[in-house]
Amino acid sequence: MISKERLRLDRTKQRHSLSGFSRLSAGKAKPYRTVRRRSRKSFVFSFACNQGARRNGMPGGAQAALDAAIADIDAGRYERLYNEAADEWRRESTLDQSRATFATLREKLGKVHARNLQGVNEEQTGTAHSVFVAYQTSFDRSDGMETFTLVERDKRWYLARYYVTSTALK
Repeated sequence: MISKERLRLDRTKQRHSLSGFSRLSAGKAKPYRTVRRRSRKSFVFSFACNQGARRNGMPGGAQAALDAAIADIDAGRYERLYNEAADEWRRESTLDQSRATFATLREKLGKVHARNLQGVNEEQTGTAHSVFVAYQTSFDRSDGMETFTLVERDKRWYLARYYVTSTALK
């Protein structure tokens, strides 16, 4: 009995061994597995609550903006894409020019079949925070490379540029 007293952290708690079961103060055996399940639940809960979660090395907000932009491009919602884009996009082209560019891309390349993430590059300068994302993309008529540039302004991410390179565009 004296040796068990030495293993206790205090009078009410006993140290649980990893090798199987230990006796609790109520006299019932408690398996180690139950303790592990509790820790998994708390891990999942803390992971789910993480607002700034990164996927593919990208800030969570940038990933959400990229996913929305890709969905708009694939669905042909070019006006929505233009209106939600960064100021850089709207300074470089009008809505009609953007529509015409996307129509040309759709005509020459066709619809997207698959995108393979090639790389993510995050850049933080004194005043700017941006993310560059490159995909190897398979279209109906050809393969190509899509490049997305996202910028953060006032804690919100915007699509600033979208480029497609392919031999079918020559």
